[in-house]
Amino acid sequence: MSLALGTEVALAAWGTVVGLDLVSAPQAMLSRPLVTGAIAGVIAQDVEAGLRIGVVLELFALDVLPIGAVRYPDFGPATVAAVALAANAPWEMSLGVSVALALLLAVVGGWAMQRVRRANARAIQRHAAALAAGETRAIRGLQYAALSRDAGRSLALVVVGLVVAAWAARSLRPDRVTALTLTLVALGAGVAAAVGGAVRGAGHGRRLRWLGAGLAVGTLAALLR
Repeated sequence: MSLALGTEVALAAWGTVVGLDLVSAPQAMLSRPLVTGAIAGVIAQDVEAGLRIGVVLELFALDVLPIGAVRYPDFGPATVAAVALAANAPWEMSLGVSVALALLLAVVGGWAMQRVRRANARAIQRHAAALAAGETRAIRGLQYAALSRDAGRSLALVVVGLVVAAWAARSLRPDRVTALTLTLVALGAGVAAAVGGAVRGAGHGRRLRWLGAGLAVGTLAALLR
């Protein structure tokens, strides 16, 4: 279902905020898919869709450690676009397609982030003498320019995602079997990514045993409900 223009604008603004939050500011965990998806669901007037998308993408994000200069996906704006696609549609028919769109956009966002970093590095090199002299004006200018680049990257990513989501909502009509298959694949891949990340993070020895015990207790509790 297509969204109103005001809703699209609000989603674009939220996508820009969460894109900035990942690295630039304020780094308040707003860019976590669960948080991003929940707020995007409120904006799109479908909180359940936002939470579903957020939970599934959070499973993928748990396998990512965004530190240093390594390339990693940007799930924030991607989650917003996925929620826009899934909002007000049957979840079993839209979840798989929406997650696929989000994963693709997240990879593109990570690639774009590398370009922003290189642009920031070139700007620092151009102002190396001013920085060495401790000129506060140059420092502020570089900071504001870096924030502007990241904001532009985030806005462009979420706008592209919203455009693709609007096109997909109008044009893609997968049959029920295909849509359900995509949804099951998305759920299975998310769980596999989260488990893989947890196992790698646990390492060996006691931490791995505690992880196994936690999984066993959680599975047993789910079965007894």
